[in-house]
Amino acid sequence: MTTGQPLTCEELLTTTRTVRNGLDFEREVDAELVKDCLRIALQAPNGNNRQNWRWLLLTDPELRAGLAEVYRAAFHDRNAAALRRLDELPEATRSALTGARRLAERLHRVPVLVIPCLQLADGRLPPGNQAGLWASLLPAAWSYALAARSRGLVTAWTAVHLDREREAADLLGLPPTVRQGALLPTAYPLRTAFRPGPRRRLEEVLHHDGWQGRSRAAPPPPAAEGG
Repeated sequence: MTTGQPLTCEELLTTTRTVRNGLDFEREVDAELVKDCLRIALQAPNGNNRQNWRWLLLTDPELRAGLAEVYRAAFHDRNAAALRRLDELPEATRSALTGARRLAERLHRVPVLVIPCLQLADGRLPPGNQAGLWASLLPAAWSYALAARSRGLVTAWTAVHLDREREAADLLGLPPTVRQGALLPTAYPLRTAFRPGPRRRLEEVLHHDGWQGRSRAAPPPPAAEGG
């Protein structure tokens, strides 16, 4: 659990959480502090150092409210069926979904919204595997989240609004060459202590030396002949 002391690198990496509950809606976040975090984010790796990223920093209440409406519509479109049978879901799933719903309902109150984007030549996403494309943006977005945490802020990584990306782009006046990659609501937390999140054990997800890997121990060498 983190304390009021400066975070070690390991603490920062293991306790930076998506925070949907416990956001301080009343405490203003200085835009200059957010810009400091973004300057750190710009040191992240990106393809051929093209730096095609673009960053939207939203503090205007009307813009935040408008984007929150788009987000809520996308959230309910995506989760309407699950929300109707909320009591039937496993506890962990129910908890995550209710937290996500709470964020959707209050998104307009979050003091800062950050949207990392990529500017593409024609605005079209390539067919097939897009890992190489988004690898030029998402590491920087995570670096922003880490930098914010190191300065006492918290973020909530989400991308639900991308189900209605065109609506959000029209609201924000984005040119057709700009594609959004995530949404990072940013605020001060109502608590400062965070634990590492529940994760599967490494042994459950690690494949060493190929998919089958070293699933069986190597057979012992043959016994030497003679005495």
